[in-house]
Amino acid sequence: MIATVRFDNEAVVVLDQSKLPGEVVFAPCHTPQEVAAAIRSMKVRGAPLIGVVAAFGLALGMRRYNGSPAEMDAHFYKTRDLLASTRPTAVNLFWALQRMEQLYLQHRHQARGEVAALLLNEAQKMCAEDIAVNRTIGENGEALLPAGAQVMTICNAGTLATCGYGTALGVIRSAAARNKVDMVWACETRPVLQGARLTVWELMQDHIPVTLITDSMAAYTMQLGKVDAIIVGADRIAANGDTANKIGTFSLAVLAQYHQIPFYVAAPSSTVDISLPDGGAIIIEERHEDEVRRCADAYLTVPEVKVFNPAFDVTPQHLITGIITEGGVIRAPFADGLRKLKEGR
Repeated sequence: MIATVRFDNEAVVVLDQSKLPGEVVFAPCHTPQEVAAAIRSMKVRGAPLIGVVAAFGLALGMRRYNGSPAEMDAHFYKTRDLLASTRPTAVNLFWALQRMEQLYLQHRHQARGEVAALLLNEAQKMCAEDIAVNRTIGENGEALLPAGAQVMTICNAGTLATCGYGTALGVIRSAAARNKVDMVWACETRPVLQGARLTVWELMQDHIPVTLITDSMAAYTMQLGKVDAIIVGADRIAANGDTANKIGTFSLAVLAQYHQIPFYVAAPSSTVDISLPDGGAIIIEERHEDEVRRCADAYLTVPEVKVFNPAFDVTPQHLITGIITEGGVIRAPFADGLRKLKEGR
């Protein structure tokens, strides 16, 4: 299991996912600005990982601060706001920064070095907790899969999207450890190809059988009876269970209902945002038009064409069979179960 983030030699070192699968490159970020750029450019991606990397970035900013105690608050909040501005949809980002802010407010009157050390320790705790939570999600979810399962997924919700093990791929990884997985159908995930570049690479590293398909082949693959379950990750889950995930997820959920295939969302409690009543309140990030116009350095279309490029879509809760969390599998109606999960019950 490859490490996606670590704090080393006064830098936040991240696995540069924009280089995969061709190169495995670890990029040191020496300033909060470099951490923010890594998140914004998708060198770092995946909701759980984004949150933890931002926490490390905030700790780094406080370790590098050498101003007066009177100006420390302003520096903290400037750094926090910088990191919060990177990606609007993944709620784990704001959850992690809020957790860091709560700790800061408890200890802000201590010496800068002590505060910085506490914040770094908290970020490291988040990293370890994320791996433990993902393993529990995997154990909770693998029981839902039959022996000889053929599973479809989109984007990457594995080790590369987390601090380790993964959410959707964590379920698949746990099932594969029990020899329950015959095939994983990985949708390529246009336009950035996280499925083709990352999920395929990750599963092949673990010798889990995987077949790559284009996003438009999903319906036919289901029609052929080759899919027993669909498992996806999430970037934000509203109070009623509506779920934002990578663009194309909603399409899979509609197809799953038509073909009577169970559709599961795997996510930690930190992805649940009970402050939003439903998916209509989730902010959907729109990314640069060239992500659609181009593949690598080559244009696929007329360079001047207008492009609509939402990075996520929202799957209505009535299309979701269950939400797999560290607290168990939550089924419809989701509101009560999600509220209890957030309350630690």
